[in-house]
Amino acid sequence: MRFKPGAAAGTDASEGVQTACAPPGGTRVASCEARVAHPLLSIVVPTKNERDNVGALVERLERVLPAVSMEIVFVDASDDGTAEAIERIGARSKREVVLIHQRRGGGLGAAVVEGLRAARAPWVCVMDADLQHPPELVAQLLEHAEKVDVDLVVASRYCHNGDMGSFGWARSVTSRSTTTAARLLFPRRLRGVSDPMSGFFLARRESIDLDRLRPGGFKILLEILVRNPVLRPSEVPYRFGERHSGDSKATLREGLRYLSLLGRLRFARFGVVGASGLVVNTLLLAALTDLAGFYYLASAAIATQGSTLWNFAFTERWVFGDREHKRGGAGRRLVLFLAMNNAALALRGPILVLLTSSLGVHYVLSNILSLVALTLLRYALADSWIWGATRPRGARSASHSYDIHGLVSVTSEVRLPELERFRIAELIGPPNIAVRLGRLGSRDDDPPAGATHFVRYVEGLGSLGFGVEITIGDQTEARVSPLLKWSPHVLYTNVVEPILRWSFAERGYALVHGACLARGEHAFLVTARTDTGKTTTSLKLLDAHQMVDGQTYSFLSDDLTLVSPDGHVLTYPKPLTISRHTLKAVETPLLTRRERLGLLFQSRLHSRSGRRFAMLLARTKLPAATINTLVQMLIPPPKYHVERLVPEVEVAPEGRLAGLVVIQRGGEGEVSLGDREAFETLMNNSEDAFGFPPYAEIEDFLHSRNGSDLRRVERGIVARALEGVPATLVRSETMDWWRRLAEIMARNGAPLSPVDATQSVERPLTDIASDR
Repeated sequence: MRFKPGAAAGTDASEGVQTACAPPGGTRVASCEARVAHPLLSIVVPTKNERDNVGALVERLERVLPAVSMEIVFVDASDDGTAEAIERIGARSKREVVLIHQRRGGGLGAAVVEGLRAARAPWVCVMDADLQHPPELVAQLLEHAEKVDVDLVVASRYCHNGDMGSFGWARSVTSRSTTTAARLLFPRRLRGVSDPMSGFFLARRESIDLDRLRPGGFKILLEILVRNPVLRPSEVPYRFGERHSGDSKATLREGLRYLSLLGRLRFARFGVVGASGLVVNTLLLAALTDLAGFYYLASAAIATQGSTLWNFAFTERWVFGDREHKRGGAGRRLVLFLAMNNAALALRGPILVLLTSSLGVHYVLSNILSLVALTLLRYALADSWIWGATRPRGARSASHSYDIHGLVSVTSEVRLPELERFRIAELIGPPNIAVRLGRLGSRDDDPPAGATHFVRYVEGLGSLGFGVEITIGDQTEARVSPLLKWSPHVLYTNVVEPILRWSFAERGYALVHGACLARGEHAFLVTARTDTGKTTTSLKLLDAHQMVDGQTYSFLSDDLTLVSPDGHVLTYPKPLTISRHTLKAVETPLLTRRERLGLLFQSRLHSRSGRRFAMLLARTKLPAATINTLVQMLIPPPKYHVERLVPEVEVAPEGRLAGLVVIQRGGEGEVSLGDREAFETLMNNSEDAFGFPPYAEIEDFLHSRNGSDLRRVERGIVARALEGVPATLVRSETMDWWRRLAEIMARNGAPLSPVDATQSVERPLTDIASDR
């Protein structure tokens, strides 16, 4: 059953009519067109008697990743009214809510698989409904998956900085024991995963072969890891929380199911084949030694060849018969298997001599012990090397798609971390902007055939240097040099963002240089020259004033904000570039020890002084953009989404402009700004954000498209947005702007009405905007 986000109860959808786009086992509410077309993230939540938990869970998920399209898929097996609670919540939720009635039997693992099959997003997060898995961590899981480019991210209680929280000693010992048993049985598959029993993880949907899964019990992650050997896992730490309501599902029956799971996984088949091969090996050894009179070491060598052929036949057909192998034909795998077992024989030989000749153990028992001792090693090599699986086709996207508030769509062959919150599975129709990698012409080459509006900027180093060709027509195409594949931050900041700025202006929005925070529904722009302290100011305010006087302080943007002529602002939540000083501004940032140590180097390079040096470099004849690309490739800027820095912060999708605050270093006190001064300050600061090469070379080209002057259009948008909006300049020697900002936001709680705005200016700002 799917619920339209924000739909009111009592629509015709409440009849629960089955439709073609309903998920398996469920019905949906509202028309198929009401769904999120292509969500980026599906949250799969198995539920059994969680009636009192689902409301709080959805409420907290609604505040996570507000700019990311998300669906919440509940797979329910309850008898306490949980399904009815989900229906009520789904009818009014801001997110699309899906309800699937679980088929009988199978337990939690089967519920997760049903949810995975119903999920429509490329990323799927599995979590429990009892709030012991903090919903706010979902943003970090998604960010980490994209940042380190993996297929699966596990929220771990056991890695560094993880915590088992409220586990009692008995449950803690049981959990540690089962985890250790799994890691001993599957050392290669679980390498790098400290918590394979976790029920909280995020996965790339198409990287999991669901047909391989045989779910039973509640440890589905272990089965996913073992049965999908090509997965590239990673993990982030978290603290296991307190149960919000209800009883734990960890019972003796589930423990028995877990033991059954270990027995059913592929290692058990390998062990069965190995046991049968051990019998064959032992019989051949005894026959050759006792009947034919061979020396026991020679008999062991011959017996190894016989048992190898026996084991290969059954391993090929039964153990790994369902795989597409990367090692080619069976003949090649047989040669590798023989080589492996004969290499193992070389290791077994000294063991046999030691046990038989030195310690007096019977040669048959010595042979058995040596074979058993090397079983795990042989399995690991067979699983990963000889019968290693090929990577599923289509497991990786050829391009990355982004939809920014329905205004501008982008596809890129390189991932753009700054636009991650706007990423979707795929676009409907062609993108407005396409970013591609390719070879570029030299400075003096003619434009490509048929290109009527075209600009090229190259620094003369071929594929090893910075270069971009931009063609504007029905679609804007940016073809960039291969070097930029390795520095996506430079690609976005120096190429994509300037194109976006003027694309937004063409569509009636201005991308202005300013942080944006909100108190309730009233939004306030905070602008300043680059590297003044907007990020630290925003984080301090959010960390100290998440809720004051019944008003929630929320985050919209840190660096750039989208503004419409009527004063409507839209979130533009890029990752925040931080420093060690910024990190000290907040109480509990969710950064690992490695990330904190990295700031020692990143802060020095990507600092105010570092930017000044880069701007000086840009004035020389050196290839400044290439140097910048190489530096940021080697030492990327320290960028983190706001949820990593202020846990549980609310990110608002939009707001109504109620004030402009300009922060300035030096001096003390506040000054009210006139309309013209406020307008020019914001525009000058916006220009300051776009100063590094190649912007000066491509600026005129970008804002003079289709015979229009988009500079005048942008100024008009900002002027109309600021009419009647109070503006304040705040000076400080100690950079305590956040305290003053809180006072200003409380003082200017609502914007002026349109009538008051008209009366408050001596000269309309739209006239001032046209002066340039």
